[in-house]
Amino acid sequence: MSKTAARLVFALTLLFFTAFFLWPILQILKGGFFDADGRFTTEYFAVLLSDPLYLGGLRNSFLLACAATSLSLLIALPLAFISDRFLFPAKGLFSSLILVPMILPPFVGAIGIKQIFGQYGAVNALIIALGLRPEGWAFDWFALNRFWGIALIEALSLYPIVYLNATAALANIDPAMEEAAENLGCTGLRRVFKITLPLIRPGLFAGGTIVFIWAFTELGTPLVFDYARVTPVQIYYGLRDIGGNPFPYALVAVMLGSSVALYGLGKGLFGRAAHAASPKATTLSAPRTLRPLPRTACTLLFAAVTFVAILPHLGVVLVAFSPDWYATVLPQHFTLENFALALGHELTVPAIANSLKFASLSTAIDIVLGVAIAYVVVRSRLAGRQILDFLAMMPLAVPGLVLAFGYLAMSQEGKAFAFLNPVENPTVLLVIAYSVRRLPYVVRSAVAGFQQTSETLEEAAQSLGSPPLKATVKITLPLIMANLIAGGLLAFSFAMLEVSDSLILAQKQLYYPITKAIMELFQLIGEGKFIASALGVWAMAFLGVTLVGMTRLLGKNLGALFRA
Repeated sequence: MSKTAARLVFALTLLFFTAFFLWPILQILKGGFFDADGRFTTEYFAVLLSDPLYLGGLRNSFLLACAATSLSLLIALPLAFISDRFLFPAKGLFSSLILVPMILPPFVGAIGIKQIFGQYGAVNALIIALGLRPEGWAFDWFALNRFWGIALIEALSLYPIVYLNATAALANIDPAMEEAAENLGCTGLRRVFKITLPLIRPGLFAGGTIVFIWAFTELGTPLVFDYARVTPVQIYYGLRDIGGNPFPYALVAVMLGSSVALYGLGKGLFGRAAHAASPKATTLSAPRTLRPLPRTACTLLFAAVTFVAILPHLGVVLVAFSPDWYATVLPQHFTLENFALALGHELTVPAIANSLKFASLSTAIDIVLGVAIAYVVVRSRLAGRQILDFLAMMPLAVPGLVLAFGYLAMSQEGKAFAFLNPVENPTVLLVIAYSVRRLPYVVRSAVAGFQQTSETLEEAAQSLGSPPLKATVKITLPLIMANLIAGGLLAFSFAMLEVSDSLILAQKQLYYPITKAIMELFQLIGEGKFIASALGVWAMAFLGVTLVGMTRLLGKNLGALFRA
């Protein structure tokens, strides 16, 4: 690619991000900091921070994110350490199963959890069957403390992100550093806390940042559990009066500021690639074979965590296979009718077609933009290329809820993008929203591919008369195709199951994506939750196949896609 072409890519990409990333954010800030007459004001924030309702929502959202992130770290860290250091039975199987929680959005898993732990769910039925409580006794486990219930569900769904980053970071530790510490008498847990954890801290913070932002702005799970005392749900309900109510803007601005501040803190403290405390491994340490009892304990630990993590999935699957499940340990009858209905219901058929269309178009945009950005960042010496890389990764720091709200704000009547108003047809905005949100995955994959491919191959082709662009297309792109396929599959899969953008921007049934259809079905009385669960199982099967393919293509490098 010539210098002129690199400049053109830079300009076009900057224009795209200005229009569909920076401009929506500016609309949010304008709505939060300027009154109807265009005068700057902090009144909305003063009122917001003095209102117990809004202040309580912000506090609950922050605490929920802290709880979910802490639980994710507590689950993922021991598993990552054991997987990296020891050999045990079924290690390969459990290393693959660790990704299973990611094949279902947390709010869909909440449907299964409610069926298991609800007032007339499987757990209560089992307690009654064992004679531990009288017949007719009912207790809603999650009503006892919905806060921790939501935090646990989100942690069980998101801990693989921390696990992937932790295992990648552990693999990069030079064994000589730990051996030197051991020779000086620093052994056992002391060595772990003094040497190992500081060395893998950048990886942990990278994964933890994603989990925190995700949990901080999670909308679907609190909606399913009817937990309205969190900011995302308050914003969602405030959309009904987006034109005349400034407080949703102020709330979104607070969430945006919090997320970007955390992202910036992580990049500033732990994002330096050449940090002296984070060396690459010069030699690889082989996992050790344990004695029979510890070896069995490792297998049992992985099995226990995996079982608990897939409980939401098991609940969804059982609901999907049952015509009715009420006050029994397992469904009394099983049927395949729900799956047929899920593919033939008037709400689901258009939703599946819509999601396929939206996700395909957004993935195509991501691949084109991702390859172009990665090439400019890795191959060119263009001034300002790091700005391009920074902008491409910023969607990881800006929650989907914030961007979706920004798109809605910038397309209101009288605004420059009013012609994209999603009330009439959200297709364009949904495709743009999906592509912006998932672009970092494709960029990271493409950057890794270009870094691993020698530039001399392109130079040799050019020396034989091939133009720069043709040399890239004919030589380099085939060599990095596995990376592009992996990043594209991940972008496509998560676009298919995107929650925040879908719930906020899709306002007409004709344009509902899969996740909006699942939410609407769940709220229907009667067979709604059974059809919603069947649709969720179809989605699980699809994303499961995708993740298996990506794992084979990228292996341990998969963790780099989930790094802020």
